[in-house]
Formats: sequence, structure tokens, C-alpha cells
Amino acid sequence: MYIHIGEDINIRAEDIVFILDKESAKNSSLVEEFIGRHKERLINLSKNPYKSVIITYDKVYLSPIASGTLKKRSNQMSIHEF
Repeated sequence: MYIHIGEDINIRAEDIVFILDKESAKNSSLVEEFIGRHKERLINLSKNPYKSVIITYDKVYLSPIASGTLKKRSNQMSIHEF
């Protein structure tokens, strides 16, 4: 199953390690440090301020789509899989 995360990017749901909302990411020094250490893998999909951070096994995405919306999309796809 693939999830649309912004722009023309779809990623496999099983490749997602976790999704954070913007506020959680900004308020955590650990997340800031993680993003800082992985700048070469960072892909900003948002033309405006990002709404969520999506971490996969090989990339970190800044998405214009809210984390709640991404969660709903993943739940909907899980239902359609069956």
C-alpha cells in the first residue's frame, strides 16, 4: 500500500518508521538533533511551512499534509486492502 505524502510523492506504508506533527517535532530536542544529523537525507515537500515530519528507513520528509490526515489515509488504505 502507498500513501501520498505531498507533491507527487507516494511512499510505501511499510517503509514509514514514524510520522510526527510539526509541533511535536519542534518541541523535541531529540527530533531536532535527529533531523540535523540527517540533513543529507531530508526532502522538503512543502512550499509553505511543513505540517508533519515523516521518517522512513532511508529518508526524512517534511510534508505539507497534516499528520492526522496521513493517519486517516493509512487507515483507509488498510481497510481497502482486505
